Amino acid sequence: MRDQLVERKGGRRSWTVAWPEDTLHMEAGRFLRLHDDPGTQKTDAYLLVDHLRRLERECIAFNAVQLRYVVRYVGLMGAEVRMPLGEPWRVGKRPYGHSTLSTAAACLKGFYLHQSSLGVNGELGKKLDKSRLPSRVDRRHSFLGHVKSSLPTNPLAPKGPHRRYPKVLPDGARGRLLEMVNAARDRLVVTWLADEGLRIGELCGLYLVDRHLRENAACGECHAPHLHVCHRPGNPNRAALALDLRKPQYYFHRVWSNAFRATDLADAAQDDSEYSDTRTTEDTAPEQDVA
Repeated sequence: MRDQLVERKGGRRSWTVAWPEDTLHMEAGRFLRLHDDPGTQKTDAYLLVDHLRRLERECIAFNAVQLRYVVRYVGLMGAEVRMPLGEPWRVGKRPYGHSTLSTAAACLKGFYLHQSSLGVNGELGKKLDKSRLPSRVDRRHSFLGHVKSSLPTNPLAPKGPHRRYPKVLPDGARGRLLEMVNAARDRLVVTWLADEGLRIGELCGLYLVDRHLRENAACGECHAPHLHVCHRPGNPNRAALALDLRKPQYYFHRVWSNAFRATDLADAAQDDSEYSDTRTTEDTAPEQDVA
């Protein structure tokens, strides 16, 4: 059993789960089709196929899976659970970290809730479909949190504190990177990644029309130099956002403003020789050129 890439029309991609004889795993395929974003599908397919292999090895049908078994499987992945784990799984591989365990727990909960909605193992679906009262922190960090009366909870999620702040580069790393680059494009990449916090997929998916490096751009959405981060599923270089369609307000059409030195980079762009290694697509409109 494996996770399988599916090439679609228009350069789009999707992921599914296939049996060794190259037939589709119907239950996993129906669940993965709920998410149109290829990044989400790829992550869920990778995490789900390992759980399906475990079920196949122990000869357990979907309608016979119990909550205790799923909790034990999460414990085999690296979570701290108070029960006998039985035979080791993923021998020789590192256990999942806290972030990956949280993603795997969300994937497993979504999969079994989807099976429950189809009439398969409704008892397990009821045990997973739990909610709790929101705390003050939850209300402050949630979209329209002041009107929320309950929040979903996942009994499979790992316990304990999580990392509140993202990892950052060590002191002096940015200066050393800028000393190594020899083109304005590379300086732009280092500067935007360091100053603005762009993700790799967001930066590689930028088009020329997304970059407004002068003040008072024609878009009228921001007077300062800025850029637009847009979700385009069919980028030629396959760059994509880490899109979560369950939280569209976090991703759709974000505008990044003047935390970076956009004016300096725009002035440097007047020298064509500095962008001699930047290639654009031929016979296309300027707004279709890939940055």
